[in-house]
Amino acid sequence: MELDLSTIMMIIFIFTFLVSIWKIYPFFETKQLPDDDTTPEAQEKLLKIVKKYVSAKDTGIDTKSLLKKIQEDDDFDHEHFWRFNQNKLNNLLKKLS
Repeated sequence: MELDLSTIMMIIFIFTFLVSIWKIYPFFETKQLPDDDTTPEAQEKLLKIVKKYVSAKDTGIDTKSLLKKIQEDDDFDHEHFWRFNQNKLNNLLKKLS
């Protein structure tokens, strides 16, 4: 049985395509990381801590001092929220208002 050149090229192309997908597949896994702070549960926990320090009558609080108070709180998990910074605090404050 003779195979022409285009058939051989197609077989090689399909084979290399499948091998490349197999090699790239581990990068596409969507497992949740143990320190993911973007889940609704983690966001709710952060909002609860922020609500402790932000009240309706105290609107003149500085965000830098608020960030420091939140990070020093006993309920704040430094290992889980290690990415928490000024920008994330600003986004949480926008959610509250």
